[in-house]
Amino acid sequence: MRMSLPRPLSVLAVPAFADNYLWLIHDGVHAAVVDPGDAGPVLKALQDHSLALTAILLTHHHADHVGGVPELLARHPVPVYGPRHSRIAGISHPVSENDQVILPEPGLKLDVLAVPGHTLDHIAYVAPDLNWLFCGDTLFAGGCGRLFEGTPAQMTQSLAKLTALPDETAVYCAHEYTLSNLKFAREVEPDNVNLLARIAAEEKKREQNQPTVPTFIGLEKSTNPFLRYTEPAIVDRLTTSGRLAVREAIPAFAALREWKNSYR
Repeated sequence: MRMSLPRPLSVLAVPAFADNYLWLIHDGVHAAVVDPGDAGPVLKALQDHSLALTAILLTHHHADHVGGVPELLARHPVPVYGPRHSRIAGISHPVSENDQVILPEPGLKLDVLAVPGHTLDHIAYVAPDLNWLFCGDTLFAGGCGRLFEGTPAQMTQSLAKLTALPDETAVYCAHEYTLSNLKFAREVEPDNVNLLARIAAEEKKREQNQPTVPTFIGLEKSTNPFLRYTEPAIVDRLTTSGRLAVREAIPAFAALREWKNSYR
């Protein structure tokens, strides 16, 4: 009797709304979807690629991440993984920090990280064997999520968990915000040569209507101001612009996030 070898896994970007990415992790036959804010694009992608939905993975409670769950469950009664102690209806498998999600189909193992800041219930999923990170709205390409519920201290701790991952970890964040994030990053750190090179590369992708995600942890560490908020050049920029009174880490992050909130 011949043993069938496991199929290689891939990640398919499913665009939704104005700038969301919903992620289908699949082996060519079975698929798990991350943050299906809209069922329609997911159902179409499943049909177009002849995939069977086997699980739903949720990072936090915002509607553009969970809105499609009821319709998907009506057609595909599959397990729903999501943050424990969350307001999300329909979670069948609540998970917390240090839990592990094992999906026999499509053959996926994920570690769970608690990453509060954007929301208090926010979690991220890490595929350690594949160096993949699904982080919802915590870390973006060139930025981070707004602090709707959490504190600057919580967000810095959450981002530190993510930057502790290997530099080659692919970051599957949930929005195409990259060019606007990098515009702000250049305002904050105009002499960062890695950042200037990245802007040129990302602009070329968007000119060709290509996604700028996934990004990578190593690239974010060298260009994302929300991971570089303790860099002397950034602290100097915050103090000389009158946005920061004390040269301390958490106030610097808070000042940076507040600046981004109003930046146009």
